[in-house]
Amino acid sequence: MATASPKAGPLTALAYTLLLVSQNIAAFLLLPLVLASAILTLIWVGLPFTILTATTLRTIANAQRSTLTRINPQQPVPAAYRPLPPTGVHTRVRIILTDPATWRDLLWFTSAPLLTFLALLPLTLYAHALFQTAYALYLWRHIPDLYGLITPQTPTQALLVLPLALITFLIAHTLHPLTTTAHHTLARLILAPSEKARLTARVAHLATSRADTIDTQAAEIRRIERDLHDGAQARLVALGMDLGMAEHIVDTNPQAAKQMLAQARETTRQALIELRDLVRGIHPPVLVERGLDGAVRALALTHHLPITVTTHLTGRPGDPVESAAYFAIAELLTNTAKHAQATHAWVHINHGRQRLVITVTDNGQGGARPTPESGLTGIASRLDAFDGTMNITSPKGGPTIVTLEIPCALSSPKTLPSSATD
Repeated sequence: MATASPKAGPLTALAYTLLLVSQNIAAFLLLPLVLASAILTLIWVGLPFTILTATTLRTIANAQRSTLTRINPQQPVPAAYRPLPPTGVHTRVRIILTDPATWRDLLWFTSAPLLTFLALLPLTLYAHALFQTAYALYLWRHIPDLYGLITPQTPTQALLVLPLALITFLIAHTLHPLTTTAHHTLARLILAPSEKARLTARVAHLATSRADTIDTQAAEIRRIERDLHDGAQARLVALGMDLGMAEHIVDTNPQAAKQMLAQARETTRQALIELRDLVRGIHPPVLVERGLDGAVRALALTHHLPITVTTHLTGRPGDPVESAAYFAIAELLTNTAKHAQATHAWVHINHGRQRLVITVTDNGQGGARPTPESGLTGIASRLDAFDGTMNITSPKGGPTIVTLEIPCALSSPKTLPSSATD
């Protein structure tokens, strides 16, 4: 029997089978919607309807892909849809209709009855074997005949149905692994993108993330320029003026010159503070010295919200990944303090299967959703540059759980700075 893993039992396999069947049935129930959208596409009013139908079908198809991947993680079934622009109905419909992934979804949709039959055939036979056994032992007294063919009159005649139940069970037991494998293979064959489609989707994704990264970097550079112009630069200009005035009056008015020098010293101190804050916003020194673990713990100590930090790292990720992870955590904790009304937060950092996995949890009110201008969207864009992902679970009433995953390797612990192990 094909199962979710080598250790999966019959109940787990049954659960996955029923889940696949429910997804097949849900897809087939879209038949009226698909037909209506196909007809309405002939007129303009049907274009938004086509987008709605395609989005719904993609959601169900992706659920099937996820289930198939969970059944056999060694053979993942990724989605490879072409990215859709945020606006432009005609453009979005054109991309949907010319996307090979859309036609794979439609092929899977039309194959839903066959896939459902393959999944349910052995389960139906198992049910018949159970019914036949119950009929032979008891139900024959209340049901006059079995399938309209067998009409036992005595208990001995009823027991003759038991060999039929055994044969039905053996047929089901023999067919189960065959039909399950056929179901999974056919579904994977239909839903899995071709190598060309996967590479095309990958190139499109990288082009989009590259553009987002360039925009983010440009915005960051403008922020740094603005902070320097309005902060440290303005103070340094004021410092130069104070020193110039003190130089002119030092002989005629030493007391006023002393006051100006004291003011210049204070201006210097403020400029240094602003420069340190600016550098800390670009790349915190504690991140360089103590790594992600130490930097996040230092961040937790200075945060007014109680934060529990746990880490399981055997080395350090690369500097860009480390910086992206740190600022993502900092942004999430800032959002938690501002909007979640939480009383506690937890940060867990782990590394496995060549992925840095970060979980930020809070006990706040929940309902967190990324919007185009929100910090969550900015975090997703930051991670996208590293092919990372962000998943949010935030039901109303909480808790909110944000999981960040970034593909990366860790350096050897021997290369860590000595302060990183403090």
